[in-house]
Amino acid sequence: MKDLEERYLERLSQLYPTIAMASTEIINLQAILNLPKGTEHFLTDIHGEYEAFSHVLKNGSGAVRRKVDDVFGNTMGSRTKQALATLIYYPKEKMDRIKREEDNMEDWYKITLYRLIEISKRAASKYTRSKVRKSLPEDFAYVIEELITEKADIMDKGSYYNSIVSTIIRIGKAEKFIIALSELIQRLTVDHLHIVGDIYDRGPGPHIIMDKLMKYHSVDIQWGNHDVLWMGAAAGQRGCIANVIRICARYGNLDILEEGYGINLLPLATFALNTYKDDPCKCFQLKGDSGHGKNEMLMDIKMHKAISVIQFKVEGQIIQKNPGFKMEDRNLLHHVDYEKGTIEIDGKTYEMLDKNFPTIDPKNPYGLTKEEEDIMERLEQAFLNCEKLQRHMRFLLNKGALYKVYNNNLLYHGCVPLNEDGSLKTVSVYGKSYQGKSLYEILESYVRKGFHALDEEERERGRDMMWYIWLSEGSPLFGKDKMATFERYFLAEKETHKEKKNPYYSLLEEEEVVNGILREFGLPSEGTHIVNGHVPVKSKNGENPVKCGGKVMVIDGGFSKAYQKETGIAGYTLISNSYGLILVAHEPFESTEAAIEKESDIHSDSVIVNRVLERKLVGDTDVGRDLREQIADLEVLLRAYRSGRIAEKV
Repeated sequence: MKDLEERYLERLSQLYPTIAMASTEIINLQAILNLPKGTEHFLTDIHGEYEAFSHVLKNGSGAVRRKVDDVFGNTMGSRTKQALATLIYYPKEKMDRIKREEDNMEDWYKITLYRLIEISKRAASKYTRSKVRKSLPEDFAYVIEELITEKADIMDKGSYYNSIVSTIIRIGKAEKFIIALSELIQRLTVDHLHIVGDIYDRGPGPHIIMDKLMKYHSVDIQWGNHDVLWMGAAAGQRGCIANVIRICARYGNLDILEEGYGINLLPLATFALNTYKDDPCKCFQLKGDSGHGKNEMLMDIKMHKAISVIQFKVEGQIIQKNPGFKMEDRNLLHHVDYEKGTIEIDGKTYEMLDKNFPTIDPKNPYGLTKEEEDIMERLEQAFLNCEKLQRHMRFLLNKGALYKVYNNNLLYHGCVPLNEDGSLKTVSVYGKSYQGKSLYEILESYVRKGFHALDEEERERGRDMMWYIWLSEGSPLFGKDKMATFERYFLAEKETHKEKKNPYYSLLEEEEVVNGILREFGLPSEGTHIVNGHVPVKSKNGENPVKCGGKVMVIDGGFSKAYQKETGIAGYTLISNSYGLILVAHEPFESTEAAIEKESDIHSDSVIVNRVLERKLVGDTDVGRDLREQIADLEVLLRAYRSGRIAEKV
């Protein structure tokens, strides 16, 4: 251990080669510990709704408006403050409108610049000057730093600032400067973003959301079952590929694959048109308004049926290959009487809504035809070789995990599988038993193996495990006894559609159960919270997203338009700042144009879930703990310098 410590101190001395440099860093880190805790922003179940996501990201779920209120209080009217907040969210678009209405733009520029400078000062006050400097836009970094930094040595500060602002306007840079200040305020208002699962599926823009997240200054992601499904598809898992295409077809979003990722769907389209040319495919109508013309919609419907049949075959093969998954009851194709058009499930016979299955051999129902096999081979290669998709999935792997413990909050998508009595449910994964935290960790390790394992057998296990995580009863990301996709397509009887939820969801008000989950993940039962997504909160039915006296927050309120009829709202988000936790309910998002025109923040209600008596500092956070460890290491290095154990590298 002594040799190890010596080597560590030698490495540390390369970063801080002198007593002065080590001492300066200790002072800097100690100063950071006493700054207010940065604002964290929690979003979940975005489901491809890019415009609504972008708007919530820009306004920080009301955090930017609260910053405006903090700075101007009662000195500015509510309408003026809202107009200023909208300008910060959409500076270019808002200025284009203002220029059509405002007679004296020079005065407007001057007033607006002063207001934005004041908000920037307040937003920057939480951070060290070094961190603010790194956040400044390159083109205006020096000037912005001059404007938002107090100048104690200048006698006539008003004249100093006036000269800078006047010059900015005179040389025609006011608009670009306003955009730069607005983006800086957005950047500084939210310090860190948490995405608690399900970026993908249903909405039209998950690929655009991923591009945005990859540029975001600080983010972590807890994978949702839809995210893991796309990860499995990118790894070449056929069950995942078929599900991804089926869902895109169902919601009229095949453009995501074709235009967003460049996946060639022409072979599937040709096959579908030839195979189901006279089939109305009534069970495979699209959900929502895709905006497609009649012919394109008919083609999508036929592709929807073609890939669905392929999916049921491919999934049957996966289940047969993995008896340890214990999903034999989900293999239904061999229970179909193809002559009568009926199926037997749990001893009961049902008439099927669709009886046309030209590609299924009743003697070998899970075997792909030659054409279907060729399509799947092409699709597999297309997903594996799509550079943009692989880049997005690498980002999910690098920034993501199945759960995260951060600043006394436990973040995960779905549920911790429980038994009826609230005890942790045991799940078998490739012959070994796991529960609670260990279950999350083994599943996550297999996801990573599906991309990185050198052993081909382990890599294939990892790929199959991603499909298992998507839809298995034992998956914490799914949390139901089955995914009744087949029944919902082919059977009218609602009893067959029912998907029974894990007991977790009915036990969230039981404090003993919730405390047990927190302990399982190494957290105390007091002063900690679970932040949870996956199942939409039906607000219109009076359901409360805050459970167990504030210990659990289920923040999926229906970001996806497909859910908003059930929920009555357009999602919940959560803000954690130095004063506590604020839960924000959102009204349905109309459009970016409407948000600018109506100057709407879309949050309809904010509820303070937890307010601290004493403002939290960086020193009270996980980052603070790491900083204290760094300070301790640097103090050891200082002692080593002063004792002569290590020589300064002057």
